[in-house]
Amino acid sequence: MSEDKLVYDALNHQPYHLTEGVFLSEVDGQLKNLIKLDHPQLKDDDFISNKNLLHYRLIFLNNTIERAQVTNDYIRETVYDVTKNGDYQTMDVQEALDSKVTFGQRIADDVARFGGSWTFIISFTLFMAIWMAVNVYKPFGIQFDAYPFILLNLALSTLAAIQAPLIMMSQNRASDYDRLQAKNDFNVNKKSEEGVRLLHTKLDHLVQQDQSDLLQVQKLQTEMLASITQQLDDLQKTNYELKTQLAAKEG
Repeated sequence: MSEDKLVYDALNHQPYHLTEGVFLSEVDGQLKNLIKLDHPQLKDDDFISNKNLLHYRLIFLNNTIERAQVTNDYIRETVYDVTKNGDYQTMDVQEALDSKVTFGQRIADDVARFGGSWTFIISFTLFMAIWMAVNVYKPFGIQFDAYPFILLNLALSTLAAIQAPLIMMSQNRASDYDRLQAKNDFNVNKKSEEGVRLLHTKLDHLVQQDQSDLLQVQKLQTEMLASITQQLDDLQKTNYELKTQLAAKEG
């Protein structure tokens, strides 16, 4: 190698062949900025050897990995905080209502449940049939409610007057249950939607960031492999020249 083909590294001021490095203007923008952080006086026409360039490439790769780890940790903590600090907790609607039910509401539920059953219909039908049969045919010589069964009508009216508000009380409790269930379903759906949206945001960010970092890493790896290949070619060429010179001297 002749002296006119040697250039000095702007970082360590050692002489190198032109093929053993690159000029700063040929370095990728982010890597160039990293080098200028330590050496702000560098210019685009300054030469940097492959040895020093490899050092800064490794630093850049390490920074990229650390930045990705910090970003992933932040996203994971954000997801955890949103999940942990949510202002809504799922609940059992039936258990919540049963814990506040009063004695009167429990009776109203029992009356409504019994009044809407076949047991009540059949038993009350039989009761009225026996009542009318006894007062019409007088099998025991007793007639306490002659036709048109005024006492029976009074009993039925009284039963209806008492049963109607009890059934309405039970229906109000059913309406409260439906409203509470609807509110609970809305909150659950809202919470699920927020979780899905946050998950999509996290995945999109990770994919975009990882793709960008991966491309940067692959680019650096390609440049490093190209530099190593060039150095190997130079070494093989130098070795061949030395062997040729030795063979000429021996000849």
